[in-house]
Amino acid sequence: MSSTTQPASAETAAPSAGRPAPAEPGKLTFVAPRRAKPPRHLADLAPAERRAAVAELGEKPFRAQQLSRHYFTRLVDDPAQMTDLPAAVREHLAAELLPTLLTEVRALDCDGGATRKTLWRAFDGTLIESVLMRYPDRITMCVSSQAGCGMNCPFCATGQAGLTRNLSTGEIVEQVVAGARALARGKIAGGPGRISNIVFMGMGEPLANYKAVLGAIRRITDPAPDGLGISQRSVTVSTVGLVPAIARLADEGLSVRLAVSLHAPDDELRDELVPVNTRWKVREVLDAAWAYADRTGRRVSIEYALIRDVNDQAWRADLLGRLLKGHLVHVNLIPLNPTPGSKWTASRPRDEREFVARLQAHGVPVTVRDTRGREIDGACGQLAAATD
Repeated sequence: MSSTTQPASAETAAPSAGRPAPAEPGKLTFVAPRRAKPPRHLADLAPAERRAAVAELGEKPFRAQQLSRHYFTRLVDDPAQMTDLPAAVREHLAAELLPTLLTEVRALDCDGGATRKTLWRAFDGTLIESVLMRYPDRITMCVSSQAGCGMNCPFCATGQAGLTRNLSTGEIVEQVVAGARALARGKIAGGPGRISNIVFMGMGEPLANYKAVLGAIRRITDPAPDGLGISQRSVTVSTVGLVPAIARLADEGLSVRLAVSLHAPDDELRDELVPVNTRWKVREVLDAAWAYADRTGRRVSIEYALIRDVNDQAWRADLLGRLLKGHLVHVNLIPLNPTPGSKWTASRPRDEREFVARLQAHGVPVTVRDTRGREIDGACGQLAAATD
């Protein structure tokens, strides 16, 4: 989807920092400010489109696969290393199809170097963040799909920053490729390795940038050399509950996991914590999630940030358990991570334990998420792309 120029329906675009545009009754639309587009990149294009693009540049179409192999498989970022291409050709093709999309501003490490948050600057000065997390059994990359976020959830630093713009497919994919390069070159503690899991849980609402995110999923999961070759089953797409977009994703024939950021089981509280709930209520969101699970056979994750004395009461745990029991679902409880100026904090340990016990009593699988990256403001809800 174009990042900037036209009004778009709520299932494909998030609110900008501007105001809603006039809309048909029952249809929520927003106008984003007009901006320049990121330069075209190989990762924006499907394999057939790459061949066509190379031909348009006056080169032989098979050069597209050579470029793909360098970018997705060999993780090359220096045209001089593309020695199977004639020098003049490689410079021309690299300039046109492998432009620099993201420039590293700063990288912060914690967990003995096993967690790295990177601040990136895009071509237009836009700032975004991604997080790489190395565990004993997997390496996960948390990527951003937007610069900022228009969902306005009050406990999330990204949401409070507002939406700057959507990212292009290439900008999303480049976060993963950059992480893969760092691993391959031994820059992450633990030595060389490969990314195994992708979570669209960084900055932004992924389903509000639907077309670009779908393209990124394709590039990430297409077999090498057309893509990175990561299993679709190892990709998780998070959403606050854009119901039409969930239904659309279910029809794509993918096997990615859906994660729903619910945070409250009742509409009264969720209207406050997740403002898009005023458009699509809890029951509608969960019905869309169950339809997704039925269509794909994938278990849905319910993300629930535990906030002291706000949404962590035992009766809310029971209500959540009743809503979820009997479905293909798993609950991730997230101790609220601190953000600057927030009036809220994480639940007391005893309340967290009681919440877990109540869900388990309803037969609902539940885990408490590791707060990986909290020390570097890289955990859930903390990404704000600040330079200071």
